[in-house]
Amino acid sequence: MPKHFETAAALLPPTLRAAALALPAADRGTCEELRLRLGHAPALRLPAGERAFAAAPVTAEDLAAVLEAATGASLHASIDQLRRGFVAAPGGVRVGVCGTAVCESGAVRGLRGVSSLCLRVARPVPGAGRDILPLLAGRSVLIVSPPGGGKTTFLRELVRVQSDAGVRVALADERGELAALSADGVPGFDVGRCTDVLSAAPKAVAALMLLRGMGPEAVAMDELADEHDAAAVRRLLGCGVRIFATAHATDRAALERRPPLRALLEARAFDCLVRIRGVGAARRYEVEAL
Repeated sequence: MPKHFETAAALLPPTLRAAALALPAADRGTCEELRLRLGHAPALRLPAGERAFAAAPVTAEDLAAVLEAATGASLHASIDQLRRGFVAAPGGVRVGVCGTAVCESGAVRGLRGVSSLCLRVARPVPGAGRDILPLLAGRSVLIVSPPGGGKTTFLRELVRVQSDAGVRVALADERGELAALSADGVPGFDVGRCTDVLSAAPKAVAALMLLRGMGPEAVAMDELADEHDAAAVRRLLGCGVRIFATAHATDRAALERRPPLRALLEARAFDCLVRIRGVGAARRYEVEAL
């Protein structure tokens, strides 16, 4: 049974877990997400699209059980993550959460009335993009694709390859998806022999902590989004370290429509852009010099 699917399915309540684990091996091996929407049949997302894996509609009790499992029965301790729309569960599983936002002074302070959950199956793909990895040696790299396009998977592989080649890489793993550190600090995924991981801290904060404390040659972070992230990258740029990062976009033009990311391109924060395009279940990797 594919280990990484099993890790995500373990968060489901017993009836849904049994249905998920009874799926054909091919579906378990290619499933990207498990989606639970209140009042609708639970679904798995495959490269070809979503498909129900059980007939009975998801209940509020089902959603509560998943959150309890994902947070180790300590939902209150995960409130900072919930404010950002997700919970980082053991094994690198990210649980996206939707419901009614509780806002104060324009900021999200929490969520109530949970209406849907998305369990992202974290799965390493050794050899992903192997044809282009040699082209990225010694360079700062920005990886782009639409959501679910394989950015995190390729970033993990880039970190592993560079690290095993002797590059000191500091990994800001905000959501625990890249390294999947255990409670004992052991990475659940291979991120290389020269990689230092700081998990759970906001990436903009973690990147600077790693810079000050670990003396890296490269800093890696997932999903640049706002001015805080861009400011952290600019600080790194001024310190002479390389940067490995990802962002939601289809190409350079899409990045330029987002002011924080456009500013990074103008500052020449990255040497090259890696675009990932889905071709069925496969991925195609394209490199563009910046």
